[in-house]
This record gives sequence, structure tokens and C-alpha cells, in this order.
Amino acid sequence: MRLLLTRPQDDSQKLAKTLHGFGCETMIEPMLTIRFLPNTPVDLTGAQAVLATSANGARALAAAQPHRAIPVYAVGDASAAAARALGFSPVAAAGGDVAALARLVADRLSPTDGPLVHPRARAVAGDLAGALAARGFTVRPLVLYEAVRATQISAAARTAIARGAVDGVVFFSPRTARTFVRLAETAALSLDRLVAWCLSPAVAEGLGGATWRRIEIAARPTQDSLLTLIGKPA
Repeated sequence: MRLLLTRPQDDSQKLAKTLHGFGCETMIEPMLTIRFLPNTPVDLTGAQAVLATSANGARALAAAQPHRAIPVYAVGDASAAAARALGFSPVAAAGGDVAALARLVADRLSPTDGPLVHPRARAVAGDLAGALAARGFTVRPLVLYEAVRATQISAAARTAIARGAVDGVVFFSPRTARTFVRLAETAALSLDRLVAWCLSPAVAEGLGGATWRRIEIAARPTQDSLLTLIGKPA
């Protein structure tokens, strides 16, 4: 199977290695470029934990300050793995979406023990701060990076799609799905021979009204679940 990967470059490279391990060919076509914001003050004083809603949030926090000995509550396995690789400890992973992360935090932490720090992009999906505020928590946002959308699909990817050299496209966020569909329409690309592999129903909704061969949605909003759907051997 030949798959187009739309995650940011670093994430797509890691995903490509995993997919290659069970026989998939890949082409990396990032729909978002991650840019850390320089000179952003980071204050973890009094914070009881960090909320990592993406691997990039953990990376941006690590780049902005040296402190690692603080609990991290991650939205899913991929963001948890990134936090651990960066030296943060301890790290706990939720079920793969913001609602699951809010439940995990509420089950394990107390609002009276201090605020929660959320390293994030300028734009975020879901309302984690609101969900936790409803449970009495204070969330301190730290805008440490931005995700810049691609302005076109590369000539190599356009040619591969037009020639039938791609079987499917992998999507991990509604924003990447929307961006890809918009750029495909601009380039007059037909998607009806491609399978859209989506991390969650929300990601699939980002595809709008585009016509695909079919749309596949992971049973749970985790990378492992999506890989299982694509065909990872047991």
C-alpha cells in the first residue's frame, strides 16, 4: 500500500518508519509546518502538572525551558511517548482525545494543588481549559508554537496522485484534512481513487464533501488504533 502522510515533517518521518515496518510505502506531504515561537516566557512556578495535547506541545515546552521533573498528562500515546523521550517524568497518557484527558486529570489531580500548564499552538482543537474549569481546575495556557498551513500540494505529490501511484492519505487532525481537501480542489486533483485514513470522526468531518474511494475511521482516536485499521499485523 502506498500512503501519503500529511502530518508535520518530524511526526510524518516517525510514522513512515512504523509503516515501512509492515510493508507500506510512504510519501511525506506535510499540511502543517511547526514553528516554535522565540522568547516566550515560561513560568512553571506553582504548577502541579503539564497538559500535553500534542507531541509538538511537549517539544516546544522542552525547547523553551530546562525543567523536566514535573508530571505530564498527555492526550494520547504518541504525545506521551514524545514527553518521555524529552525527559519529562512522570508521564501519563489518556485515551486519545481532549475529553479523555480532562477525565484523567480530574480522576488523578485536585484543583487545590495548583494550576495546570498547557503548552499549545495559537489555534487548538477542543476546549480542554473549559472542560477542566468546569471541574474546578485552573489552566494556564502557554502559546509556544504555531502550525502554519501549506499553501499548495507539491508537484511530486500531485503527479503521484494523478498517476494512481498513491492508494490513500493519512489524516491525524481536522485542520490537516481541511487543508488537504482545499489544496486538492485548487489543484483540480481527483480523490475518488484514494482511501482517506482518519484518526477520528472529527478528522473525517474535516474532509467536508470531497469524494473519496472510501473513508476509514479508527475505532479509537490513537495512532495504534489507526495503524491497526490500516493493516498493521498483530
